[in-house]
Amino acid sequence: MSKIYLASPYGFTQSTRGFLQELKSELRKRGHKVIDPWDEGAEQFKGFKGREGRMSPEERAAELRLLNRRIGDLNRRAIEGVEVVVAVLDGPDVDSGTASEVGFAFARGKTIFGYRGDIRLTGENEATLVNLQVQYWIEESGGRRGRLMRTVPDLLAALDAGMESR
Repeated sequence: MSKIYLASPYGFTQSTRGFLQELKSELRKRGHKVIDPWDEGAEQFKGFKGREGRMSPEERAAELRLLNRRIGDLNRRAIEGVEVVVAVLDGPDVDSGTASEVGFAFARGKTIFGYRGDIRLTGENEATLVNLQVQYWIEESGGRRGRLMRTVPDLLAALDAGMESR
Protein backbone atom coordinates (compact mmCIF):
# COMPACT_ATOMS: atom_id res chain seq x y z
CA MET A 1 0.00 0.00 0.00
CA SER A 2 1.19 3.50 -0.77
CA LYS A 3 0.13 6.96 0.20
CA ILE A 4 -0.96 8.90 -2.89
CA TYR A 5 -1.60 12.62 -3.33
CA LEU A 6 -4.20 13.00 -6.09
CA ALA A 7 -3.64 16.29 -7.93
CA SER A 8 -6.51 17.16 -10.26
CA PRO A 9 -8.78 19.91 -11.55
CA TYR A 10 -11.81 17.61 -11.16
CA GLY A 11 -13.21 19.35 -8.09
CA PHE A 12 -14.03 22.55 -9.97
CA THR A 13 -17.10 21.30 -11.82
CA GLN A 14 -20.03 19.08 -11.02
CA SER A 15 -19.54 17.24 -14.31
CA THR A 16 -16.14 15.85 -13.26
CA ARG A 17 -16.62 15.24 -9.53
CA GLY A 18 -18.20 11.84 -10.15
CA PHE A 19 -15.15 10.67 -12.08
CA LEU A 20 -12.92 11.98 -9.29
CA GLN A 21 -14.85 9.82 -6.81
CA GLU A 22 -14.56 6.78 -9.12
CA LEU A 23 -10.82 7.28 -9.51
CA LYS A 24 -10.32 7.57 -5.74
CA SER A 25 -12.43 4.45 -5.25
CA GLU A 26 -10.32 2.47 -7.74
CA LEU A 27 -7.11 3.58 -6.06
CA ARG A 28 -8.45 2.66 -2.63
CA LYS A 29 -9.63 -0.76 -3.86
CA ARG A 30 -5.99 -1.39 -4.76
CA GLY A 31 -5.03 -0.68 -1.15
CA HIS A 32 -3.72 2.85 -1.58
CA LYS A 33 -4.37 5.63 0.91
CA VAL A 34 -5.53 8.60 -1.17
CA ILE A 35 -5.02 12.19 -0.09
CA ASP A 36 -7.39 14.38 -2.10
CA PRO A 37 -6.77 18.12 -1.68
CA TRP A 38 -10.38 18.79 -2.73
CA ASP A 39 -11.57 16.97 0.39
CA GLU A 40 -9.09 18.81 2.57
CA GLY A 41 -10.00 22.20 1.07
CA ALA A 42 -13.73 21.58 1.48
CA GLU A 43 -13.17 20.79 5.14
CA GLN A 44 -11.32 24.08 5.60
CA PHE A 45 -14.14 26.06 3.96
CA LYS A 46 -16.99 24.59 6.04
CA GLY A 47 -16.88 27.20 8.79
CA PHE A 48 -16.31 30.02 6.34
CA LYS A 49 -19.38 29.11 4.27
CA GLY A 50 -21.63 29.45 7.31
CA ARG A 51 -20.36 32.97 8.12
CA GLU A 52 -19.74 34.26 4.63
CA GLY A 53 -23.06 36.12 4.22
CA ARG A 54 -22.54 38.08 7.45
CA MET A 55 -19.10 39.45 6.55
CA SER A 56 -18.14 42.76 5.05
CA PRO A 57 -16.17 42.54 1.79
CA GLU A 58 -12.99 43.42 3.72
CA GLU A 59 -13.61 40.72 6.35
CA ARG A 60 -14.40 38.19 3.64
CA ALA A 61 -11.18 39.00 1.74
CA ALA A 62 -9.10 38.82 4.93
CA GLU A 63 -10.55 35.45 5.91
CA LEU A 64 -10.10 34.10 2.38
CA ARG A 65 -6.43 35.15 2.43
CA LEU A 66 -5.95 33.15 5.63
CA LEU A 67 -7.86 30.15 4.24
CA ASN A 68 -5.86 30.23 1.01
CA ARG A 69 -2.57 30.16 2.94
CA ARG A 70 -3.83 27.38 5.23
CA ILE A 71 -4.95 25.26 2.27
CA GLY A 72 -1.69 25.89 0.38
CA ASP A 73 0.27 24.81 3.45
CA LEU A 74 -1.90 21.70 3.92
CA ASN A 75 -1.28 20.74 0.29
CA ARG A 76 2.47 21.29 0.67
CA ARG A 77 2.60 19.11 3.77
CA ALA A 78 0.41 16.46 2.13
CA ILE A 79 2.73 16.21 -0.88
CA GLU A 80 5.75 16.01 1.43
CA GLY A 81 4.08 13.15 3.33
CA VAL A 82 3.32 10.82 0.41
CA GLU A 83 5.39 8.47 -1.70
CA VAL A 84 3.52 9.06 -4.96
CA VAL A 85 1.64 11.85 -6.70
CA VAL A 86 -1.00 10.97 -9.27
CA ALA A 87 -1.55 14.02 -11.48
CA VAL A 88 -4.66 14.29 -13.64
CA LEU A 89 -3.67 16.22 -16.74
CA ASP A 90 -7.02 16.56 -18.54
CA GLY A 91 -8.20 19.83 -20.04
CA PRO A 92 -7.21 22.09 -22.91
CA ASP A 93 -3.99 22.71 -20.98
CA VAL A 94 -2.70 21.21 -17.74
CA ASP A 95 -4.40 22.92 -14.79
CA SER A 96 -2.04 25.47 -13.22
CA GLY A 97 -2.52 24.10 -9.70
CA THR A 98 -1.86 20.55 -10.87
CA ALA A 99 1.23 21.71 -12.79
CA SER A 100 2.59 23.43 -9.67
CA GLU A 101 1.93 20.30 -7.58
CA VAL A 102 3.82 18.23 -10.18
CA GLY A 103 6.80 20.62 -10.04
CA PHE A 104 6.84 20.67 -6.24
CA ALA A 105 6.56 16.87 -6.05
CA PHE A 106 9.46 16.52 -8.50
CA ALA A 107 11.57 18.91 -6.42
CA ARG A 108 10.82 16.77 -3.35
CA GLY A 109 11.90 13.57 -5.11
CA LYS A 110 8.43 12.01 -5.32
CA THR A 111 7.42 9.54 -8.01
CA ILE A 112 4.73 11.06 -10.22
CA PHE A 113 2.25 9.21 -12.38
CA GLY A 114 0.35 11.34 -14.88
CA TYR A 115 -3.06 10.43 -16.25
CA ARG A 116 -4.51 12.07 -19.35
CA GLY A 117 -7.73 10.57 -20.65
CA ASP A 118 -8.50 13.74 -22.62
CA ILE A 119 -8.17 13.14 -26.37
CA ARG A 120 -7.14 16.70 -27.20
CA LEU A 121 -3.52 17.35 -28.10
CA THR A 122 -1.87 19.94 -25.85
CA GLY A 123 1.87 19.42 -26.10
CA GLU A 124 4.28 21.62 -27.98
CA ASN A 125 4.78 18.95 -30.65
CA GLU A 126 3.73 15.42 -31.55
CA ALA A 127 6.27 13.91 -29.14
CA THR A 128 4.65 15.47 -26.07
CA LEU A 129 1.32 14.45 -24.58
CA VAL A 130 1.11 17.58 -22.40
CA ASN A 131 3.29 20.63 -21.77
CA LEU A 132 6.87 19.44 -22.29
CA GLN A 133 8.09 20.67 -18.90
CA VAL A 134 5.26 18.94 -17.03
CA GLN A 135 5.92 15.78 -19.02
CA TYR A 136 9.64 16.00 -18.21
CA TRP A 137 9.01 16.38 -14.45
CA ILE A 138 6.75 13.33 -14.50
CA GLU A 139 9.00 11.09 -16.59
CA GLU A 140 12.12 12.01 -14.61
CA SER A 141 10.47 11.71 -11.21
CA GLY A 142 11.34 9.11 -8.61
CA GLY A 143 14.54 8.04 -10.30
CA ARG A 144 12.81 7.84 -13.70
CA ARG A 145 9.96 5.68 -12.40
CA GLY A 146 7.31 8.27 -13.31
CA ARG A 147 5.07 7.70 -16.30
CA LEU A 148 2.21 9.18 -18.31
CA MET A 149 -0.82 7.01 -19.02
CA ARG A 150 -3.90 7.43 -21.21
CA THR A 151 -6.28 5.03 -19.43
CA VAL A 152 -7.23 4.37 -15.83
CA PRO A 153 -6.40 0.64 -16.13
CA ASP A 154 -2.91 1.59 -17.38
CA LEU A 155 -2.55 4.03 -14.48
CA LEU A 156 -3.55 1.37 -11.95
CA ALA A 157 -1.17 -1.17 -13.51
CA ALA A 158 1.71 1.34 -13.47
CA LEU A 159 1.04 2.13 -9.82
CA ASP A 160 0.98 -1.58 -8.97
CA ALA A 161 4.24 -2.19 -10.85
CA GLY A 162 5.83 0.93 -9.37
CA MET A 163 4.99 -0.11 -5.83
CA GLU A 164 6.35 -3.62 -6.36
CA SER A 165 9.69 -2.27 -7.59
CA ARG A 166 10.24 -0.14 -4.46
